[in-house]
Amino acid sequence: MRTLLVLISVLSCGAANLHAQDRLALDYPALARKIVEQLAPEPGEKVILLAHPGVFRDMLPHLRYELMKSGAVDLGVLDVLPFLPLESWDRNVVARGFEPSRQAYQAMLQEVDAAVILPGVGFGPAYAALQDRLRQGQGRTVHFHWLEGGGSLALPGQPLPFRFVMDSTYQHAVLNTDYEALARLQEQFEQALRRDEVRVTTPLGTDVRFRVGDRPVNRQDGDASAARAQSGVILIDREIELPAGAVRVAPLEETVSGVIAFPPSQWDGQPVVGLKLRFESGRVIQVSADSGEELVEAEMQRGGEAARRFREFALGFNPEMAVPERYPWIPYYGYGAGVVRLSLGDNSELGGTVTGGYVRWNFFTDATVTVGNQVWVRDGKLVVR
Repeated sequence: MRTLLVLISVLSCGAANLHAQDRLALDYPALARKIVEQLAPEPGEKVILLAHPGVFRDMLPHLRYELMKSGAVDLGVLDVLPFLPLESWDRNVVARGFEPSRQAYQAMLQEVDAAVILPGVGFGPAYAALQDRLRQGQGRTVHFHWLEGGGSLALPGQPLPFRFVMDSTYQHAVLNTDYEALARLQEQFEQALRRDEVRVTTPLGTDVRFRVGDRPVNRQDGDASAARAQSGVILIDREIELPAGAVRVAPLEETVSGVIAFPPSQWDGQPVVGLKLRFESGRVIQVSADSGEELVEAEMQRGGEAARRFREFALGFNPEMAVPERYPWIPYYGYGAGVVRLSLGDNSELGGTVTGGYVRWNFFTDATVTVGNQVWVRDGKLVVR
């Protein structure tokens, strides 16, 4: 009888959560208004939407309506293929079709001034053609990736929350972020980065230092206007994320030194415990782990030289997406206040010198970040506001 009662209790709890999910209806009109507000299209600008078939379809008409209200030219919606090919497909066929499609899209999208990349859109030919324009200093995009891009991250030993909790968190962040305050704080942080050395430490033993010098600093403050895009230096200055929140930079490779100590992580598709990577001049010179060291080496071997190079430092600033105290998880690629990203690999899109294609993002929620003599983050909490 006790087992039956427990089962009923669990099922009831699950049903309550499902009902709560049913009650959460995303406010598509409000989200569409905010996206277009941040895009700030000028009258006559041509704007296209890239969408995964069936994903966020109920928001598409609201976006198009808001674009028309702004005076922009609505170019409609371009559906893309699924991010992962279907099991029945021959992947060689998909690969062969990529470049001809990309070239055709380059011609087709030549006069597009701006685009909104909606959830579920992967790096396909259309997306690649838009990035080609961005590299040439033309146009801009808003990345409204939401949950479908894998940006919601679980902490070791913790499950991700229900979908409706993540949806609610993201919607609240998009609609309620103080974008002006966010921009001011990020600009202040950039100025500090220019002046002084950065030190990142964690309780597990991370202690890494670097300088950014005159490297481009990408401030993801939600400003996707044409004026902001024109002042951009690197590709991602023209790719603005919503929700907003992170400052990203590729430090001067020769200045990166120290140790990154990882919580339980996954390498080569398997668990690794007690991993530490030691850096000199931006290169991994030593790999050690309590278990799984060979898995790290295997992934780095496949990734090539880029896998052994420090890629990027990123710090989240958005208080609306800070890691929750209870039932913790990492919202939106670590864009929440106090989350640190210490990445490996190709940093060419950030203005760095490392190429090769390999990219690995590593997130830390308990770091302390000191710039010069000023502590910006202490034990995962942003202390400068």
